[in-house]
Amino acid sequence: MAYEYDSENIFAKILRGEIPNSTVADSEYSLAFRDIAPAAPEHILVIPKGAYVNFDHFGIEASDAEIVDFNRLVAKITREIGVAQDVGGQGYRLITNAGVHGVQDVLHFHMHILGGRRLGRMIAT
Repeated sequence: MAYEYDSENIFAKILRGEIPNSTVADSEYSLAFRDIAPAAPEHILVIPKGAYVNFDHFGIEASDAEIVDFNRLVAKITREIGVAQDVGGQGYRLITNAGVHGVQDVLHFHMHILGGRRLGRMIAT
């Protein structure tokens, strides 16, 4: 199955400047902003500026520069918001959802950075 990107998804609209956001960081290939419905004291979304549906699409088709930029921006943000352990933070969680079973709501690859409190287990059995 080919990846079908919807250029009208909310993150595409944010990237085009059609919807405002609370920007945390902006790099050549990625944008980070605060989630409008935070699930933790620190809840930031990081998205690539390219049209990628999910993690595997990004990992397969993004350039090396896009992949490095995205990952470095995630790491930079964890330090800036004080959740990275090397700056005295107590840790964080990274979440990305893919497809129906992964409960992906927006079909634009995005990474959630969650921190600022103990988060509990990831999956209830």
